[in-house]
Amino acid sequence: MIHPTAIVHPGAKIGANCEIGPFCTVGEHVTLGDSCRLHSHVVVDGHTTLGAGNEIFPFACIGLKTQDLKWKGGITRTVIGDHNTFREYVTIHSATGDGEVTTVGSHNHILAYCHLAHNVTLGNRVIMSNVATLAGHVTVEDQAIVGGLAAVHQFCRIGKMAIIGGCSKVVQDVPPFMLADGNPAETRTINKVGLERNGVSEEAIAALRQAYKILFREGLTVSNSLVRIEQELPKLPEVLHLVQFIRSSERGISK
Repeated sequence: MIHPTAIVHPGAKIGANCEIGPFCTVGEHVTLGDSCRLHSHVVVDGHTTLGAGNEIFPFACIGLKTQDLKWKGGITRTVIGDHNTFREYVTIHSATGDGEVTTVGSHNHILAYCHLAHNVTLGNRVIMSNVATLAGHVTVEDQAIVGGLAAVHQFCRIGKMAIIGGCSKVVQDVPPFMLADGNPAETRTINKVGLERNGVSEEAIAALRQAYKILFREGLTVSNSLVRIEQELPKLPEVLHLVQFIRSSERGISK
């Protein structure tokens, strides 16, 4: 199912039941898993591997050389999981340093004009709305949502099931299970709707609401807030993950 106008390098590895549409370009070191569909005018190049069932819409470019001025050559990779959707004009760039990887998980929904820069690590079941932008070395954990036109500064992390409002400017880590919004982004409350949609228990939601109040409403330092959370709240997986995420933050959290 390769359109006669498509250019597919003989060295590329194409899985079973792939569809490669008009005017697509697939490079020498590309691997497409089974049942991938490339609509028209898609470019996949570089040392890039896609799993099964990915759908890529027109004018998306995946795996091309980083825009980072620190690029010194070498082999860098882009590795993408299964059953992702990449809408029109999405760009995903390869890593910067020799041997490094830009990584995208599975079941993500990346809408039109989104950008994932070099060395990004994107988890699973993430939604990025139109024109959302991740700078280099950003990490987005599972089931997070990045609103349209939001921009995330390099080396920031977006926690599990967090949501970022549209047009936000994220310059510090967004804790898991929280809602952040603004320029610069501030943590406003827990992501109650997202937690309910993802089947988080009422007990965990109540504990996370208490954790939010301790962290952001009591006027305590972050370290003292974490001590109180550990002492006063049930040791649920969600609470433990929140504490671990904040403790490991290098840029600080969006307050």
